[in-house]
Formats: sequence, structure tokens, C-alpha cells
Amino acid sequence: MSESKDGDLKALQAALAAEHAAVYGYGVVGGRIDEGRRTEARAAYDAHRARRDALARAVRDLGGTPVAAAAGYALPFAVPDSTAAVRLAAELEDRVAGVYSDLVRATEGERRRTAAEALREAAVRAVRWRGESVAFPGLAERTTATASATPTA
Repeated sequence: MSESKDGDLKALQAALAAEHAAVYGYGVVGGRIDEGRRTEARAAYDAHRARRDALARAVRDLGGTPVAAAAGYALPFAVPDSTAAVRLAAELEDRVAGVYSDLVRATEGERRRTAAEALREAAVRAVRWRGESVAFPGLAERTTATASATPTA
């Protein structure tokens, strides 16, 4: 496998793993979120499922075996209520944005455009959840956030 293809595959697998975690996380969000934001949570859940499925196809197209979802994921904090669910949704989007930022750097052409689109979508969702933005979405080293860019399995 060429070095470029190997780099693409690793970055795609990381994005796929992040999407698996986001889908899991949005399951938690959906169970705790107030009725007024449930539609927004469902739309984000559906978007992450669609991205996850597209990434699995991209990994297979490169000859790889898509990384499987974990049975469960450690949440970064307890989610007992809607306020915490909103915080979790913003955190999930920040983490996904970070991984898509890596995918933008690792790829070119159509994959890069798709990764940039996913990064933008995650950043916009994070702003909607949080109510404010960061200067460089997806670039943890440029923000004051200290959270890991990848989900914990």
C-alpha cells in the first residue's frame, strides 16, 4: 500500500471511530435532552450515522476493514439532565471536528472536500449547542479547550 493511501486509510479509520463514538453519544443526548431540542439532537444523530456509513464505505474502497464500534464509550462527564446533554452534544461535535481537521490535512481532492464539509458541519452544530464559537474549530491546539480530539472507547 502506498504511503499516501496508508495515510488516507489511517485518517479515515480515525474519523470512522469518532463517528461511532458520536452516534453512541447522541444516543445518550437523545435520552436526556429537553423536548424543545429533541429534533435538533435527532438531526445530528442522523447526520453522524450517515457520515459513519460513508466513512465505512470509503475505508472498504481503499481495501481496509472498517474499524468496529465499541460496545460502549466512556462519557467525558455525567449526563443526568438536559443541560449536561447539551454540553455533551457540543463536546461530541468538538471531538468530531478535531478528527475531521486531521482528515483534511491527510487527504486531498474529493476526500479533502468531504472532510472539510464534515468539519464545517460539526463546527456549526457545536456553535448551535454551545451558543458560541471558537476561533479555530477542529484545532484543539488553537483553542482553550483541553479535551482530547478523539473519543475515548
